[in-house]
Amino acid sequence: MKNVQKGFTLIELMIVVAIIAILAAIAIPQYQNYVTKSQFSESQTVADGMKTAIAESFTQTGTCPKLGTTAGFPQNDTSYTGKYVAKADINPGTATGGTPMCDILVTFKGTGSVSSPLVNQTATFKGVDNGGTFSWQCSSSAPPKVLPTACQ
Repeated sequence: MKNVQKGFTLIELMIVVAIIAILAAIAIPQYQNYVTKSQFSESQTVADGMKTAIAESFTQTGTCPKLGTTAGFPQNDTSYTGKYVAKADINPGTATGGTPMCDILVTFKGTGSVSSPLVNQTATFKGVDNGGTFSWQCSSSAPPKVLPTACQ
């Protein structure tokens, strides 16, 4: 009679475990970058909610609005928050060539559910007046590998 092998050998099981470990070593860091990028997108959402109001105010007054003193803007920078964003503020500035601009400075939370590359980091959205229209540019203090293409 013929002996029929039943089950797997130890070597076969070790090979399967090694393959799974290699795949996990590649997938987990990529997943963490994906999660961090998705959390960063909240800063863009918060800033988008402010951009139109800032552009309208600047067009009417010629200056950047100030939180708490300009009509239509809340009392403090913690009025613009989210699950990952701690606050957002508006800062006046001057672009190259003396063009007036308004910056939106979004700060991520320091603790909680924020990915470690974003803890206490900032995202700056520079709004430049182009003679009646505003253009916006994004930059951040977060590591470049976790930034969306628009902010790199």
